[in-house]
Amino acid sequence: MELIEHIDKIERPFENAVITIGNFDGVHIGHQALFHEVIEKADTLGGTSIVMTFEPHPARVLKQNDHPPLITMYEQKVELISSSGIDILICVPFTREFAAISAKEFVEDILLIRIGMKAIVLGKDYRFGRNREGNLDLLQTYAENFGFEVIVADWIQTLHTRPGIISSTHTRELVMAGKVAEAQKLLGRYYQIRGIVATGRNRGGRLLGFPTANIVLHDELCPKTGTYAVTVECGNKQYKGVANIGYRPTFDDHEFAVEVHILDFNEDIYGQKICINFIQRIRDEIKFSNISELSDQIKKDIVKAREILS
Repeated sequence: MELIEHIDKIERPFENAVITIGNFDGVHIGHQALFHEVIEKADTLGGTSIVMTFEPHPARVLKQNDHPPLITMYEQKVELISSSGIDILICVPFTREFAAISAKEFVEDILLIRIGMKAIVLGKDYRFGRNREGNLDLLQTYAENFGFEVIVADWIQTLHTRPGIISSTHTRELVMAGKVAEAQKLLGRYYQIRGIVATGRNRGGRLLGFPTANIVLHDELCPKTGTYAVTVECGNKQYKGVANIGYRPTFDDHEFAVEVHILDFNEDIYGQKICINFIQRIRDEIKFSNISELSDQIKKDIVKAREILS
């Protein structure tokens, strides 16, 4: 996949371009199906499959502090879209100036002239242009005048209205509720956070007998406090583990932390980037009477995690 990070970097129109446009936060199975439809249409035209997205998320620019945490940060979103088989990802730097572009200018100058659009795939509720003035009816009018095809993915509406809704909002709610196994069904993969291993307070191995990697989070969205069975990607290898998210109440720290005990692992990974995939929630975070009780519970958590991950 080719990544183009500004409209101005498009050197010439793409051949028979088929495009879909959106924020695609989470790149859930609804988004993935949309990309598949773009790829199939591009194949029938002998053309180019294209996804257009925005960075930062438009809500960050237009709503300032009134926005939810992102499910996938930019780096991971690019990786996931690339893995879908799309030819070109255009990431538009989103600014108030870009938001002020009219629907007419967006279609004519950007989609048709710069990109060479021959077909666009979208849902019924898609809006675009200044003040969201552009809609499906306007696109259909342009399509008749300029000779491109509008493909309405009706199934998107179904995904947004039926029980078990597939949407970024619902996915985010599940993760925040700790329902990571349910979120996996919407994402088509386990929810993942990324971060750098930092020096902690040296309690895990010294006091509890279970060394932990303390994570400085890169991601914004974190599962509900508690203990989870996880897999850990470090380097080119994957390991099983137990992660704890919370405030370490037994130690009265009152400081939010993400820690992971990697099973059957004894390597120095300070300063390294790791990825944690949340498989299943084991329990709530608990304040124990003493360190011995906490250590005994961690032993039980490890046994449970091994069962889940076996």
